[in-house]
Formats: sequence, C-alpha cells, structure tokens
Amino acid sequence: MATLMLAAVAAFSFGEVKVECEAPADGWRVSLVREVAPDGAEIAKFSLDSDVARVPPKTWLSLDVPQVGMHNAWSVNGLECGVRANWEGWSMTEVSQGLPVFVYFDGNDTSHFAVAAEECIRHLRYGGGVREEGSMLSVRICWFDAAEEPLRHYETRVRFDASPKYFGDAVRESVAWVEKTAGCVPCKAPEAAFDPLYSSWYCFHCDVHDADLEAELAIAAKLGMKTFIVDDGWQYEEGAPVGYPYCGDWRLARGRFPDMAAHVKRVQDMGIKYMMWYSVPFIGFKSENYDRFKGKYLYELGSHGAAILDPRFPEVRKFLVDTYVKALKEWNIDGFKLDFIDRIIVKGEDPAAKDNYAGRDMKSVPLAVDRLMSEINEALTAVKPDILVEFRQKYVGPAIRKCGNMLRVRDCPGNMSRNRFSMANLRLVSGNAAVHSDMLEWNFKESPEVAARYIINAMFGVVQYSVMLRDAPKEHLDMIAKWIKFSQDHRETLQNGKFTPHHPELQYPIIEAEGDGEVVIGLYDDGRVVDVKTDKRTFVMNASGKDSFVMRRDGKLSEVVCKSGDWIEIPPDSVCPAPPPLQQEHRRRYGAQRNYW
Repeated sequence: MATLMLAAVAAFSFGEVKVECEAPADGWRVSLVREVAPDGAEIAKFSLDSDVARVPPKTWLSLDVPQVGMHNAWSVNGLECGVRANWEGWSMTEVSQGLPVFVYFDGNDTSHFAVAAEECIRHLRYGGGVREEGSMLSVRICWFDAAEEPLRHYETRVRFDASPKYFGDAVRESVAWVEKTAGCVPCKAPEAAFDPLYSSWYCFHCDVHDADLEAELAIAAKLGMKTFIVDDGWQYEEGAPVGYPYCGDWRLARGRFPDMAAHVKRVQDMGIKYMMWYSVPFIGFKSENYDRFKGKYLYELGSHGAAILDPRFPEVRKFLVDTYVKALKEWNIDGFKLDFIDRIIVKGEDPAAKDNYAGRDMKSVPLAVDRLMSEINEALTAVKPDILVEFRQKYVGPAIRKCGNMLRVRDCPGNMSRNRFSMANLRLVSGNAAVHSDMLEWNFKESPEVAARYIINAMFGVVQYSVMLRDAPKEHLDMIAKWIKFSQDHRETLQNGKFTPHHPELQYPIIEAEGDGEVVIGLYDDGRVVDVKTDKRTFVMNASGKDSFVMRRDGKLSEVVCKSGDWIEIPPDSVCPAPPPLQQEHRRRYGAQRNYW
C-alpha cells in the first residue's frame, strides 16, 4: 500500500518544530499545537486521529536549535555527558528503560535546553546530537516504532525549556512535568527503605546457606545495618550447577534453607528486614518450567542460558504474581529485589507477529510490562502495605516508580566514581524514592582510610554493603560502624535535604546536601575549592585522596587539614579552631578526636 507523509509545523521561540508521520493515504490526520506553560517552558502538543481503530503510524518530531551553551548532555542512564553527533545513534526509553528527559548544559552547571517527553511507558526513540552544518543541536523523537495497540486517537506532548537555570533544577522540573502529564504517581517509600543494607551478592554470590548468613548478619546488625537482601543462590540445591539456566522454578533449596520461615524470623529478630532476589523474566533452559512456557517467550538470551517471558500472555503475568505472593505469605519476608526487568523488550522482529498475537491480551510489550508491574504491586501491597521493592538501573522512570520504592545503581563493583555518578543521577529524578548505591566491596589489604572512600562516594544514597564482614580486620569494621553512625546522625540532611551535585561532566567532584541547620558536602577530587556557608554547621566528607582541601567562605580562601577518608565539621561564623566543648561533643558522638581547620 502506498504511504503518504503527513506533516504539521509550528514555530517556537527557539526554532521550528515539525511533526511528521508515515500513514496510509486518507488514514490518519496529524495536528500540532504550540503551548506555553506557566513557568515559560514551551510545549509541542500533537495528536493523531483516524476514523477507525488501527495501528498508529511511525511518527517523528524534529527540531533544530543553535548549539549555544549546550556543551554537555545529561540523561539518567548515561555513563558520561559528552554531546554526540546527530549521526551517532539513538537512545531508547520505555517503561523498563530510563525516562525521556534530556538536558543540555554548559561547564558551569547551567542548563540551556531541556527536552522532556510525556510518553514514558511506550517505546520511544530519541536522538539529540550536533549537526555539523552550522553547529545546530538536532532533536529527533520517534513514536510507534514497535508493536502497538490499534488506536483511533493519540495525543502527547513534548516540553522544551530553554531558560538558563541550574541543570539539576531543569532535570527535576522536567521529571515532575512528565509525572504530572503522564499521570504517574510514584509510590511512597517506607522509612525502612532508607536504612543501611547488607547484600549477599558480591561476598557470597550463589554460595548462600542459612547458618552462614545468620552469622554474617549478626555482625551486620551490630554495625547498624537494618535490611538484608539474599541474592541469587537460594533456589539451587547444594552441589547443583548454578546460573540462570536453572532459574524459573523458584523452589527453595532445602539443603541450604531447611526452614526458610524460621530463618527469616531469626534474622528479623536481629532487627533486620529480609528481602529476596528474583530474576523476573528468566526461565532457564534447564528449568522444569521451560517447556511449560514454550511459545510464550520474547527471545532467548543464550549468554545467560535463559528465555525471556512475554508478559502479554495473561498466564505469564499470573505465574509471576502468584510466585511472589506465595513467597511473601509462606516466609513472611519484608521485600523483593526484582531483577532484569530491563530485559523485557522486543529484540529484532516481534515473535508475536507470525501468529497474529494469538493468546496474548495485549500487543504492546511496554504496556504489558506496565500492567505486569501494577498487578505485582497491587498483589504484594494487599498482603503487606509497607513492602520493600528494589528496582535496578535502567528501569528507573516515573512509570516504573509506581511499583517500586528502592532504586539501585547498576552493578559497578569496585568503581567508586561510577557509583557516585549514577547515584547522583538517580537522586535528581527519583523524588521520594530511596536511591541505593551499588553494593560496596573492597579488598581488605586497603587501608581503612582508602576503603572509607568507597563509602563516602555512596553517602548521598542509601549505602549497600557486600563485603565479607567475618573476614574484615577490626579497623575496617570500626570504620564501617563509624560511617553508618554518621549516615544516621545526618540522615535527614543526606536523604531529604536540598540535594545539589556539581559538574556532572566531571562525574560530580563535589556534592552537597543542605538541611535545617547543617550542610553535608562530599569532596571527591583533589584541587577543588569547597564553598562553605557562614550560617550553618558544615560537615565535609573528604574522599579526595589528599589530606587537606581549600575552603572558601565570605570570599576568603583557607586550607583545611582533614585526612582523606574522614570528615571534619566547620562551625558557622568561625575563623579559628573549634572550641574545646565542640571537640568534646565530637568525641562523645563519634568516639574519636577530629581534625579542625
């Protein structure tokens, strides 16, 4: 059938926006309207209409704007902030993949152009790069480039904010707009979601047993940790091959956990909440359930030895919901780590097309993921309203946050700067969700001061620990306890204060949080000047690698002596060392003499 390119054009204050769609002749009508928001941002609202329900056509929005002040590019799942060329490919967002917010900023933390799309559930492709001819930033957004439900009407909006402002504010305002216009109401995180956490993954991997874990958690409890995640391995019998090829049956390994409910109760009696790991879409090739769900997979992931369930089948969604509810009721656990949701995507040709979507009650995979996660959330909260649910980067957007209250940095073992960078990105977009660091591990041959830098790099999120505590030297355990105490003493500021990370293009060398009466600053790079307020107590956590730093207050510079891997308090309105009473207070609270400038 011949196609007709339908187009609509509207002029904006910073350029010309064009919407085009590929549609059968006489099939679709496209319109584009320019709106101006109360905050001055400009909004492109476009709609598609058809007289009969039909699969919507591939639709494009394009905009070219001069590259002025747009020297860096920010997105929540980006690993760096370089501006790419317009021919370097696309970003993809949908309910399980990031969120459609992109901010272009200069070298002084100032945003000059922010783009946000209302569509945060369906598959969306985004291209934002420099066009060489004339140094123009070319923005391209594509809708309906994947299987979709038949529609008669579709309407959506894209927000453009060209006002200069702190880049973090541009991010937060864009995300808030997406949440509001898309109707996404993120679930509220219970207070327990912000407690220090111990994970079995890096230290135990799949070699988990109830007695070993309880011995380890007894140490963790004394250090101040209050939540535990048992990761992969609890479903493999002793001596059985481990790995994803055996995922999907989700039967307890009785040789490892003879009585799971009793084990969970013993851990809870230590004052620690208990969470369990599940790889949501994986059905391993060697699992008993593999044959049961044949024909109901999106694709097979050979590198993992598992197939990926297709949530468009109602029986697939029911299987997953029932699995989690059964575990919650039988073992009285406190939460779930729901992993690999970002694998629930269409790769290449949609396998449903060849059998005309037989057996499926939906055509769109992202809409089915949204429905699956909503069904899981409804079922779990009906049993335990304050259930803890951890999601891992990349699935961190407004739509998925309706169903999860803990968002963890993607795996980056041993990489303290990546942990810090991703954590700060998540803090900017996550509202009242609890943002968690990736699990921390380090080699015990490191000095406690160097090991402390891993913790300081994660301190503006909830710190997850995964070192083998039974093997840790006493000075490392003392260091962990000290920083856990610091994190809880300043918890309100660190987790709920005004969060201001600086220079994302440099991986955030300075981060600060301001609360009532105090400011906590993290310093991560030697040579940076730390700006200190005159009217509040300031705590500087030094992870720079150097045992001093330069402070600026009231325009005056001075050198502050503070060991790397430690913190120092700088009292307000003081130009001399802290008086003895303050030193005594620090000794009482932290058990050690502090360095004062």
